[in-house]
Amino acid sequence: MTPIELRQRGYQALVDSLGAIDAILFLQQAGWGVGNYTTERYQRLFPLTRTKFWQNIQCIRARKANIDVVAVSQQPI
Repeated sequence: MTPIELRQRGYQALVDSLGAIDAILFLQQAGWGVGNYTTERYQRLFPLTRTKFWQNIQCIRARKANIDVVAVSQQPI
């Protein structure tokens, strides 16, 4: 089966299962996405160094520990 045939059969299965209007609504909701995932991911992760990563982890842990202390201190006795 070619990719075109597969797509046609997939659309037909949607129409058969959902009806034409609901199949169209489903396809509109599903969307196909935009942009280039690989490029965007590289741009976000490239500036992150191992040192900066561990600093971020330490900040998250410190924040969580502080939140836990505050939450415990606010509980009624």
